[in-house]
Amino acid sequence: MNSTLISYEFPLNERMRIFIRLEQLFLQLDHFLSGTSVWDRRATVSTLVDILQVFTRHDLKAETLKELERHSNRLNQISVHDGVDIQRLRQILDDLKITSKILYDTAGKVDLSSMKSDLFHTISQRSSIPGGTCSFDLPAYHFWLEQAGEIQNKDVDNWVAQFATIRGAIDLILNFIRLSGSPSDEVAKKGFYQATLETGQPYQLLIIHLPKNVPYFVETSGGKQRFSSRFMQASTGNMRPKQADIDIDFQLTYCIF
Repeated sequence: MNSTLISYEFPLNERMRIFIRLEQLFLQLDHFLSGTSVWDRRATVSTLVDILQVFTRHDLKAETLKELERHSNRLNQISVHDGVDIQRLRQILDDLKITSKILYDTAGKVDLSSMKSDLFHTISQRSSIPGGTCSFDLPAYHFWLEQAGEIQNKDVDNWVAQFATIRGAIDLILNFIRLSGSPSDEVAKKGFYQATLETGQPYQLLIIHLPKNVPYFVETSGGKQRFSSRFMQASTGNMRPKQADIDIDFQLTYCIF
């Protein structure tokens, strides 16, 4: 994506919302894993706690398998169209098949057994309290944070490994979806834009692209039938954000897959 643009994504169903939240958490995890300070380790564990909470609230294995199957079916449908790169299509279908098989071969839900230690469980409970993982609250955690790097790395690697397969599947799915649409030029009249979504089309995601030098951000709401976007002027000082009173040029991508 052009580095001069800010992209605002709006998922159009619950599955996409979960996947994008997890994607952000995994990217956040990557950032803190590269650090070596005690604060990097704390941030790593805190992010893992957030990821674990998403997994415990949703059957991510089942949701991901459904999405992989849906993608395979869609790709098989378009394979008969003229102009389709059959070789590339077969490679993509093979990737989907391999990823699906790995998930299918995992018994039951995603195995999170290595994250069910007393230490991690206690950290998870205390993380809901602001500052709840201080050294006097969790001396065992404080002790772990003071251990040699190789000891910490072994534990963290075990925790992170639990999510590797499903993360790869989610990355594959989101990449397909984001590449499924092309941006079109649109105008938000006096900072407001509304559109109806065509019935029967598998809309997954909307992406609004706005130049970084435009002093507005985008708030989008909607569902399966329609959506609306408001272009809001960023607040300064004690002023609240307000809708633009001029027409705003932007690019809109419908991701339909």
